[in-house]
Amino acid sequence: MRRFYKLLELKSVTKRYSVNSVPAVFDLNLNVNNGEIFGFIGPNGAGKTTTIKMITGLLEPTEGDVIINGYNMKTNPIECKRMFGYVPDNPEIYERLTGAEYLNFMADVYGVSSKDRKERINKYIEMFDIANAVNQSIKSYSRGMRQKLAITGALIHEPKLWILDEPMVGLDPMSAKVLKDEMKNHCNKGNTVFFSTHILEVAEKLCDRVGIINSSELVAVGTVEGLKAKSNNGDSSLEDVFIKIVDSEN
Repeated sequence: MRRFYKLLELKSVTKRYSVNSVPAVFDLNLNVNNGEIFGFIGPNGAGKTTTIKMITGLLEPTEGDVIINGYNMKTNPIECKRMFGYVPDNPEIYERLTGAEYLNFMADVYGVSSKDRKERINKYIEMFDIANAVNQSIKSYSRGMRQKLAITGALIHEPKLWILDEPMVGLDPMSAKVLKDEMKNHCNKGNTVFFSTHILEVAEKLCDRVGIINSSELVAVGTVEGLKAKSNNGDSSLEDVFIKIVDSEN
């Protein structure tokens, strides 16, 4: 039996963009275990991307702590960043590089050996069907191809934690299926995926647990079946549960 522990911890995390502003995220407490796919869902403007940016160190919390595999982002940011691969909701990639140059740059950043990077790059570019474009300028890539390249770059060092912000956006159905399968495979090895999505059907089918954020606060956490049971409608969909919870909070 696999031993579970907290790979990602958010402790009373709050973010205000100015001293007297309404918090973008307020007093968020959350544990995400190794071996699970955790879906982070909420309406537009609820605080999902702000939370993810604090987890990745792109934003500093006004209050609270982000802990990744026992390391605090405030005091050990480099160790924390070694632990995860991050794909933002709108990847900005160096357009003057070719796909291959970008992937080798990412491998250099994370200190991936020549042997390992070759194997991993070949694996993902074949998997995501971008092998024919990898030597072309990124400037010529479509939105979907850039997304596939960004995902490959984020996974090249085989991080324990995948942090994906709306990762299915721009992907064709085949590539989306490939990514979902890889997310499952990653967690079956005892690793973790934390991802946000507006596609609630994907979250319902894929996630071990979900968290719902609304108006800057985490309002529900649990398995899909557990949240359905709490909604007093065990036969409902995650979409029904989500709407009921969000409506009750407004």
